[in-house]
This record gives sequence, C-alpha cells and structure tokens, in this order.
Amino acid sequence: MMNEMTEVTMSELPPLVLIVDDVDHGREICAEYLEFRGFRVATAADGLEALDKAFELLPDLILMDLSLPGIDGWEATRRLKQDERTRDIPVVALTAHALASAHDRAKEAGCDSVVTKPCLPRDLEAEVRRQIEGRTEGKPRAAQ
Repeated sequence: MMNEMTEVTMSELPPLVLIVDDVDHGREICAEYLEFRGFRVATAADGLEALDKAFELLPDLILMDLSLPGIDGWEATRRLKQDERTRDIPVVALTAHALASAHDRAKEAGCDSVVTKPCLPRDLEAEVRRQIEGRTEGKPRAAQ
C-alpha cells in the first residue's frame, strides 16, 4: 500500500529541471523563473557537479551551458548520453554560441536541442515543456 502511494505521489510531482551554468546570476534567474512557472529545480555550477546531480536526481530535463570550467558541457552531455541511467533525459544546450557549427557540435555531443542565450524566458520555458512532453508521451523529440 505504501509503495503504491509513493508511486502516485512521485508521478504527480512537477517536472525536475537540472540547470547547469557556471554564471551564478544566470543560473539563479533561470531557476527562479522555472520555479515560478511550476517546475522543481536543481542547479549545478560545473560539468562534474552536473554529472553527480544528474546521476543522483535523474531529472526530467537538463539545461546545459556548454562553456563550463573543468568538464565542459559538451563532454558532460556525452557522458550523460552514454550512461543507461541518464541517456533518455533530454539535454537542452543553453549557450551563447550562436554559430551553426556550435549548434551542430552540441547535437553531435547528444544535446536534444539548443537554445541561444540571451533568450526570452517564455521561449526557454516553451522548449523545456516541449522536450519534457516529448519524453513523457514516448514520442521522439525532433532536434531543433
């Protein structure tokens, strides 16, 4: 009986988004906005912390800055997509790299889509929702 209740409660929780960004201000603004819009949020300041939290929390989506100290976002994404625990978690690259080559490189690393910073909060939220809905409905997510 307790397990059934726990499963129901867990499935009713709002989606958990892991925000990975080494810039405190950017990470905090993004977290506050998504929390205001009804998401649960966890944060990480670098690639290693992102990997640790992703494996521990198994978020519904990861917003990954690509330019990170130590393990960059490209490498962190590759590691997440190679691990069976996290390979199906959508990773949205959140990057200031606006060139198409950077977007291509992000997708090659395993990012499901790319959002260029700065972006409007509502546009970021729309992409987060699109990726999460694609995952929960079992539909393949088209790369942006």
